[in-house]
Amino acid sequence: MKKLIAKLEKKINKPKKSLPEDFFLFIGRMTPFINVDLLIKNNKNETLLTWRKKGERYLPGWHLPGGIIRFQEKINSRINEVAKHELSTKVKFSRKPIVVNEIHLNQKNRSHFISLLYLCKLTKPLNNNLKHIVGNPKINQWKWFKKSPKNLISPHKVYKKFINQ
Repeated sequence: MKKLIAKLEKKINKPKKSLPEDFFLFIGRMTPFINVDLLIKNNKNETLLTWRKKGERYLPGWHLPGGIIRFQEKINSRINEVAKHELSTKVKFSRKPIVVNEIHLNQKNRSHFISLLYLCKLTKPLNNNLKHIVGNPKINQWKWFKKSPKNLISPHKVYKKFINQ
């Protein structure tokens, strides 16, 4: 085992930046991932959701923007990266999560998460080119919701009460 680990460590030169996909998935079969999810409300108390592709065991659907915290990354850095990469914007957020959820999914990969939900506020406008207006949503499009949509991805159903508030 030690020899295998030494070989892996030689192949992975920048674990803070990213991991090879196969290795990342393997790690997730051994330990939970910790992720942040962003609860963003507008002045009408609507919740911002983005469209996500199909998962291993769930259909495509709407979800709260979020991301897995990288090795030695600070939580606030991951929140800022999610806002930048998923929404092309910036956010302000509370220092503490408003809820912590343990999510178990019945699938081989990416099946156990410790999810930290942060209340966020936009500090820059959203990219209107990604706004979903009509028809079938495309990956990364966004939309404001008054209530939880029927096609909310199953892992995010734990957030329905926050979306519906």
